[in-house]
Amino acid sequence: MRVWTIKEPGSREQLTLENRDRPEPKDGEILIQIKAASINRTDTMTRQNQSLVKPYPILGVEVSGVVIENQSSDSRLDPGTKVAGLVNHGGYAEYVTMPADRAIIFHDSLSMEEAVAIPEVFLTAYQTLYWLGELKPKQKVLIHAGGSGVGTAAIQLARHLSEACIFTTAGQDHKLSVAKELGADHVINYKEESFDKIVSNLTDNKGVDVILDFVGASYWDKNLSSCALDARWVLIGALGGTTVEQVSLMQLMQKRISLKGTLLTPRSDDYKAELTKEFVEKAMPLIEAGTIKPIIHSVLPFEEAKEAHRQMEDNENTGKIILRVSE
Repeated sequence: MRVWTIKEPGSREQLTLENRDRPEPKDGEILIQIKAASINRTDTMTRQNQSLVKPYPILGVEVSGVVIENQSSDSRLDPGTKVAGLVNHGGYAEYVTMPADRAIIFHDSLSMEEAVAIPEVFLTAYQTLYWLGELKPKQKVLIHAGGSGVGTAAIQLARHLSEACIFTTAGQDHKLSVAKELGADHVINYKEESFDKIVSNLTDNKGVDVILDFVGASYWDKNLSSCALDARWVLIGALGGTTVEQVSLMQLMQKRISLKGTLLTPRSDDYKAELTKEFVEKAMPLIEAGTIKPIIHSVLPFEEAKEAHRQMEDNENTGKIILRVSE
């Protein structure tokens, strides 16, 4: 089967298309013929990881496709069933195995491209909003990177599951327009406005209850200022750096802020399975009904993985970047 891996860790020019053996499912797993694969920032980070050794992994953690073989006891996953989900690498390929309890079954209301745009961003958004952020109905939430895959998913979940008051930031007007259409109440161009001042003005200086932070160090002071009493601040990225020169622990204590860091990809199979189960129960009916929708930036042929990585690294996308593996 055709797969995308790397010649050696480095730039996207190190991506290379190879032939490898088709994987065999173990007990509790399914074998999927992949129809579409999504690009995620974790893929570009893996590609650049200097600690990798040969044989280098097949990139990709998110797929949709059709079950070919079922080695689990779940009869819902018989051959021919349409599924999407997270895999432990191996997504940029024609076939992949997946733990059966991580499979998201979907129906004809969704295309393969729409389905593959769901698992990583919606599971991350659900985890950070509800498992870590503990967002309650009608609370206030600040979602950074509102035009990203996770950002667009989080806005919709916060709107339709919690009726939250949603603040979001982005650096381009078209991304802010999409965020507004998806349900954000207040959209802020961080290149032109100070989001902390807007949050303060619109909340009578009280701040927000939950922050989803993709940026990290460069937003530290503004995020701290934007936190309400007992706020939950969830760090899920570090696009603005990883080191904060000076941290006032007293400010965290005075506001009783809970600061949590997370990455979904390294989580255990059991954690991902439990998260998937709850997400399917709470949110998939809204997605199947079209109330919540995955946002797709581009769909590219399987052969154009380098271009897909370029779009991701140049921050062009509003929503997901998809590789169409097969029809």
